[in-house]
Amino acid sequence: MRLWGSFDRMVVFDTETTGIDFGRDRIIEIGAVSLEGGAETGGMDLFVRLPEGRRLDPFITKLTGITEERLEAEGVGDEEAARSFVELLEGAERPLVVAYNAQFDLNFLFYLLQPWGLAGALRKPRFLDALTVYRDRRDYPHKLENAIAAYQLEDRAVNSHRAVDDARAAALLLEEMAAERDDLERYLDLFGVHPKYGMSGRKISSVTYRAQPYERRKPLYELE
Repeated sequence: MRLWGSFDRMVVFDTETTGIDFGRDRIIEIGAVSLEGGAETGGMDLFVRLPEGRRLDPFITKLTGITEERLEAEGVGDEEAARSFVELLEGAERPLVVAYNAQFDLNFLFYLLQPWGLAGALRKPRFLDALTVYRDRRDYPHKLENAIAAYQLEDRAVNSHRAVDDARAAALLLEEMAAERDDLERYLDLFGVHPKYGMSGRKISSVTYRAQPYERRKPLYELE
């Protein structure tokens, strides 16, 4: 993967949340794997407690298997979760942060880091959205489970709707997409958005957003 010539550390992460509203909903699990030269060198997998009085929608429990009781018994506070993520980036001169549907996860990550004065940690890395790449490779549907099946990764990856599992699945998917066509550096800080509804969430200043057709034509980086 040519990306390793440009970065000394790649952090692939995923979140599970109480919903999809970046400003109102919260992270309940954050998982990540840290890789150097393609080898996993570290990671994290933390449940995050809900604030007192906050309830978890039964739909989220059904989707993820995460219960309020487990969050209370095993979860950490927001600050510990935030600092644990930042620690994965410390010491890297040229970090890359990757997620599948990165716009979603990065927005939630920003709101996790901001209250503790840690959002500045996101200024140094560059960003790669594995979903944007996958949309250029395969037609709809584009869920992570579809990507796992398309690249025949079922024996090595699982889309369990658990954060660290999905982070590892995204890392494996990235390797397979690079083996298929090693143009991933063209997608750095380039996020595809819905061709009709546009971007969702808070704009990331370092990212270029471009409408991405759901039917494969030219790669997104060749579209004007």
